[in-house]
Amino acid sequence: MNVITVSLKEQLTAGLLEAKGLLGAVAVSDDSGLSVLSEGNGLLLVLVVENGASDGSISHYMQDGIRIQERRISRSTLEAILAAREDRTFIQWMIQGEIWVDPQAYLAQVRAELLEYPAIAKEQKLLAEFSMFLKRYMQCKEFLHAEQILDAYSCILRAIHHWARIVVLEAGVHPEATVWQQVRQYNTGVYKLYEELTASPETLKQRVELVLLACEFSVMSKMESCCSMLIRILEESEEPMGVEDLLGHPYLQGQTGANLPLLLNKLARKALIKEVAVATDAELFSLEVKYTK
Repeated sequence: MNVITVSLKEQLTAGLLEAKGLLGAVAVSDDSGLSVLSEGNGLLLVLVVENGASDGSISHYMQDGIRIQERRISRSTLEAILAAREDRTFIQWMIQGEIWVDPQAYLAQVRAELLEYPAIAKEQKLLAEFSMFLKRYMQCKEFLHAEQILDAYSCILRAIHHWARIVVLEAGVHPEATVWQQVRQYNTGVYKLYEELTASPETLKQRVELVLLACEFSVMSKMESCCSMLIRILEESEEPMGVEDLLGHPYLQGQTGANLPLLLNKLARKALIKEVAVATDAELFSLEVKYTK
């Protein structure tokens, strides 16, 4: 078993302190060498640098019998990741890793921001998770109707995973890779549904139908709250907005992507927003579908 000794930590830290432009370093250690988080290394070092000259570079080496991987990331790239909150692995490194070097308390601030989960970021993630939930939920219904039970099961399993992430987000916590462990703390009902879906003695079709029914009554009721950012953007707009307009909005870029048309259609059907036809030429030969509150 490889163990990161105090001596090795001191040697590596001393070398890092001499590096130019280094803002901080986070260490993720793994005695087994099997952890996905450390990418199979005994030690993973994430180095945050001021400039982008070495941004994204990866190096491997051995020291004191320990396999070490160094990943370098620039401040600008790091802050883009923080804004999007899409790179789950990187976020785990920042939250769970041990801060070895942090002369300006920059990494401590980054960790605090990730743990706090600002209101705007929370709304963005809720919208993204709900849009992905909706897609999988609708696909499940379609496959179930066509008696494609295995495909329906695959879709509902993904849908309930997005439901779990919504539960964790609503609790003001960042969803981790081990989201089901988190869900047990905040909503045992959702966790039990997951167990029913994956381990119940009932037929596969019965299990899918049960969870689909739960999704219909429990998650669809969250549509308005999960889509509050999108609804507010439409409400504050002086003119109806098309899909392209919404995709270009600063708060929505990269959040819903290809799922946005489906989401807008569902919101309109539930009368949470209005669908309007806007003329694209003077002779009314073509009408564009736009949305407003």
